[in-house]
Amino acid sequence: MSAGLRDIELRSRKTEILIVATVLIFSIPLILSYSLLVLSSFSKEMVTNLNPRDFIPTLRNWILFFEGRTAVFGGIRVNICHIVLNTLIVALGVSFLVTLVGSMTGYAVSRLRFSGRKKFMALLMLLHAFPGSVMVVGIYFLYLMFLPSYQMVRLYSFFFVIVARASLEVPMATWLMKGFFDMIPWEVEWAALVDGASRLKVWRKIILPMVKPGVAAVMLFGFLAGWMDIIYVRTFLVDQTLATWIESNINAEYSYLPLVAAAGTFYLLPTIIFFLLARRLIFTISATGVKG
Repeated sequence: MSAGLRDIELRSRKTEILIVATVLIFSIPLILSYSLLVLSSFSKEMVTNLNPRDFIPTLRNWILFFEGRTAVFGGIRVNICHIVLNTLIVALGVSFLVTLVGSMTGYAVSRLRFSGRKKFMALLMLLHAFPGSVMVVGIYFLYLMFLPSYQMVRLYSFFFVIVARASLEVPMATWLMKGFFDMIPWEVEWAALVDGASRLKVWRKIILPMVKPGVAAVMLFGFLAGWMDIIYVRTFLVDQTLATWIESNINAEYSYLPLVAAAGTFYLLPTIIFFLLARRLIFTISATGVKG
């Protein structure tokens, strides 16, 4: 190997080391915060002062959490399984709706050439740029406009939260799915269209199975969006989710913070599992790009 190539390789390694070191340095506060949260969930005292003496190992916090208690003594006892089920309903509903609408819209934008197509894509990105908190007021008027009878309010609140939260994720899901559909040659579906298959049938039976990584990624992102949402479930949902339950217990007079730390750690588990399962998917997404 020539001296010039060795110098280039050495500079490249130094650059990689510098990037990794910078990312690690800026990640220290986040890693430290999560580590203290997990340690506090297994301790009788909150481990927040970086003092090893504060860590007193115990499983009592987790036992109390799964029993649905809000304090060590007294407090309110809730059905934690029901709260977790509510969170799952919202998360799975958002995931399903985002995947369905995002994949169909992404396919249409990728394959069809219609007037105003580029403006439509630009508008999608503009919609995604608006924070969800800004749109709550307008969405609240829609919520009141279609509010049904008292007997149907609970079911309606779930439906409305799922639709409202999914609408915020559909623009990005459309862009991601468009990038995957753009990589598939037109010839793959041409034969089926010539034989008389409809666009919907081609999309469902031929194209969709070929972009499984994209579908899986959109499903995961949609699930996390519904799982972690607090603004919409706090505003519209009749029942509690894990996010609103944890929030209501942080500032309660009877709250036992190590118990809240256990609930917070449980709340983080889907996110941790997501990143463990989706590393390859995220790399695939970053490598696809999006065509105009």
